[in-house]
Amino acid sequence: MSPNFIHDDFVLQTETAKILYHSHAKDQPIIDYHCHLPPEDLAENRQFENLTEIWLKGDHYKWRAMRANGVAEHYCTGDATPYDKFLAWARTVPQTIRNPLYHWTHLELKRYFDIDDLLNEQSAPAIWEACNAKLQEDRLRPHGITERFKVEAIGTTDDPADDLAYHKKMKASDMATRVYPAYRPDAALVVDDPTTFNAYADRLGLAADQDTGTYRGFCEALHKRHDYFHALGSRLSDHGLSACHATFASEATVSSIFDRARAGKAASAEEKEQFATAIMVLSGQLDAAKGWVKQLHVGALRNTNTRKFKQLGRDTGFDSIADTMQAETLRAYLDHLDQEDTLPKTIIYNLNPRDNYLFASMTGNFQDGSVAGKMQFGSGWWYLDQKEAMEWQINALSNIGLLSRFVGMLTDSRSFLSYPRHEYFRRILCNILGNDIEDGLIPRDMELLGKMVEDICYQNAKTYFQFPA
Repeated sequence: MSPNFIHDDFVLQTETAKILYHSHAKDQPIIDYHCHLPPEDLAENRQFENLTEIWLKGDHYKWRAMRANGVAEHYCTGDATPYDKFLAWARTVPQTIRNPLYHWTHLELKRYFDIDDLLNEQSAPAIWEACNAKLQEDRLRPHGITERFKVEAIGTTDDPADDLAYHKKMKASDMATRVYPAYRPDAALVVDDPTTFNAYADRLGLAADQDTGTYRGFCEALHKRHDYFHALGSRLSDHGLSACHATFASEATVSSIFDRARAGKAASAEEKEQFATAIMVLSGQLDAAKGWVKQLHVGALRNTNTRKFKQLGRDTGFDSIADTMQAETLRAYLDHLDQEDTLPKTIIYNLNPRDNYLFASMTGNFQDGSVAGKMQFGSGWWYLDQKEAMEWQINALSNIGLLSRFVGMLTDSRSFLSYPRHEYFRRILCNILGNDIEDGLIPRDMELLGKMVEDICYQNAKTYFQFPA
């Protein structure tokens, strides 16, 4: 056992880094502007029965590690008992040394359950019992967790066709943490799959009380739902793309593609690009008109394992980093909106680290002086939300743009136990700055640097997103 592994100065290598973290970063509130937490669990203040429910269910990071450790699917996504799944994870944890899962696991055990023991097969039974007992306390239900970690605002990820019933319930409640939906219209792009697209278009039409039998009606439904999201406090959209769509076509061409899809004819690859481009342009226009923030998550290669996709479906741990060329389509999409004066505040997240400097430099092309940090090179995403890659992102942003205007970290998680990821980021940020001060690369101006840390950890995001109270 190593009771001192997660200690007060974890990650912090210099005295200056310790001062920056403990005096300026540690106690800042959290604005978790992008995550995948279920709105139902937040609205109902769910009580989790056991550690597997709150910690392992839906966590494809852990499933990937378990599979790599020789653990059968039965213990990942299958019907093994909750304890057997937890024990399989406990046996895997010692093998995750140097994987961020090792840090996250022990940070979460420490911060939520006050457990210092290292998780392994021997410690698992006692940890299971202790954690399950504490999960019965109100402080480890969603409202208690968000209050404990000073989570001021949460942005979930929601389809335009979602009824947002749980968001309505939360808006009318006295929850201390405000929860806002984020508009993610990815399903509106799949005209190459008419069966899926038509079912979606019908569902969207019902949600918007709008005939979606025509292209203009479909766009009007997206507009109405955008208005509805705004009324419930949404101030941001989100898009998960392998690359930006930038194949521009006339409305007549796009309408024809829509009509054929509605008649059951799959769009070609080029036609899908044309249609998706039109919907993405519409989304940019809607965001700009309301002063929203657009998020572009770019660069994933999804559902790579055909056999597992057929067996288990999406979001089960079989996605990867893509090597798609990003520069031209990203430039063309942003430039098109900019020429129309409909380019909203935008955060661009990349998944391939080779593109760090590309993305950091691209944001600088479209800063216009209207808003500090209008165009953001987003925090390390997915495979890049670990120590080394967060350092890469911070360094690229520092060298190409203004780190001082960065809106900071988010969880991008489905788990209520992920809030220490903000702590992890803050420690890494302070460690980088502390090392630079000690090396004489930046001045030892603690007032300047302390304010910068506070801004990156909290204030920049608060100012940038302008969530309603």
